[in-house]
Amino acid sequence: MESTARNINPFTDFGFKKLFGEEASKDLLLDFINAVLEPETGPVASLEFSRNEHLGTGKLDRKVVFDIYCVAESGERFIVEMQKAFQLNLRDRSLYYATFPLQEQGKRGDWDFGLKAVYCISILDFVLDKLQDRYLHRVGLLDRETGAEFSDKLRFVYVEVPKFAKNESELETKFDKWLYVLKHLEYLERVPVRIREKIFEKVMDIATLINLEKKDRKAYEQSLKQYRDLKNALDASKLEGEKLGIEKGEQKKMRSGVINLYKEKIPISVIAKAMELEVTRVEDILRGEGLL
Repeated sequence: MESTARNINPFTDFGFKKLFGEEASKDLLLDFINAVLEPETGPVASLEFSRNEHLGTGKLDRKVVFDIYCVAESGERFIVEMQKAFQLNLRDRSLYYATFPLQEQGKRGDWDFGLKAVYCISILDFVLDKLQDRYLHRVGLLDRETGAEFSDKLRFVYVEVPKFAKNESELETKFDKWLYVLKHLEYLERVPVRIREKIFEKVMDIATLINLEKKDRKAYEQSLKQYRDLKNALDASKLEGEKLGIEKGEQKKMRSGVINLYKEKIPISVIAKAMELEVTRVEDILRGEGLL
């Protein structure tokens, strides 16, 4: 018998923003960031949300929109994003996004180029590296010869949630508890005894479907439909690709992915977001295949 969802799915756009992207739930975001970063850095004392839309300095530069962008009282910048589907250039995307919080620290006139650290935290609802069992990847700038840290001003954290397999009795750290809650939240009836803490009680209170206002429930249902459509289409695309053996090169996979998603009746705007393409580029591919 299939379980009935009791809470919002945190991997939907609505669910992620509801839990981590609102002023009323900022303490959840702060607790999660500290759990992810510890023991890399001392605890972050406070956060303020900042504008999540950034433009490059040139006319042709691409606009980027972070899921969540916040700044600590001490000046560190944090980009926190939920990635629902595999992306061909995820690492390059992270590097590109990180340049904006770095550049915005520049000052006119006499400036010594002193920077505050930028942290890019990506919560992945897919497996990034099938050859490794690790679900947590902490990436920084190192000297290749000595392994010594070159700079502490740019850090990347990738969390592969599907790989997290600990059961309740195995949870030890705060990070473990957060991953357990995120992975199982949609069907949790109550906060497990081992992690019965105030912060997770608040997670459940915010996430419980019956607690949502009517307009939020409608917005969530739409977001959940888009999430499921995307997952189903990507699964179908992957199976077809494996069957036909057509995954040769990034461009071919990208075009194939766009076409398969479109044939599954996924909206062009959703396809563009999933594949990290401009809407016009998706339309050009579809026109080239005679689908538009």
